[in-house]
Amino acid sequence: MLGGGGVDGAIHRAAGPGLLEACERVPAVNGIRCPAGEARITEAGNLNARFVIHAVGPRYGIGPGPERLLAGAYRSSLDLALENGCSSVALPAISCGVYGYPLDDAAGIAVGTCSGESYRSLALTFYLFGDDVMSAWSRALSRAD
Repeated sequence: MLGGGGVDGAIHRAAGPGLLEACERVPAVNGIRCPAGEARITEAGNLNARFVIHAVGPRYGIGPGPERLLAGAYRSSLDLALENGCSSVALPAISCGVYGYPLDDAAGIAVGTCSGESYRSLALTFYLFGDDVMSAWSRALSRAD
């Protein structure tokens, strides 16, 4: 949430300092603003959006239940979107960069979670980086049809 690397860093660079200020206002519990498997919502800074929903996925291979945590990160994100009146959501491949989640497994969890009946009213777009990630999501979407 504080503008590290990967997608988080890219969003913070595009949004400007207002996003960091909004993130710093999110209360921390035991030093953690958003634990793995959950999401938080803030203003969007300079982005052409009303909100940024910050999701934290699991570090693959560290700790139990990575599937549950990854699904929880997507579910929490979409629930926040609905609760805040959003009509569309842009989603990355959560945990697929430095967190090391296997792409095909992550894609299956993401597509399965996001295609739930509860989220039919949302226009969802996955923003994916790299041919390998795109291929994994394409396979997952094909299996879901």
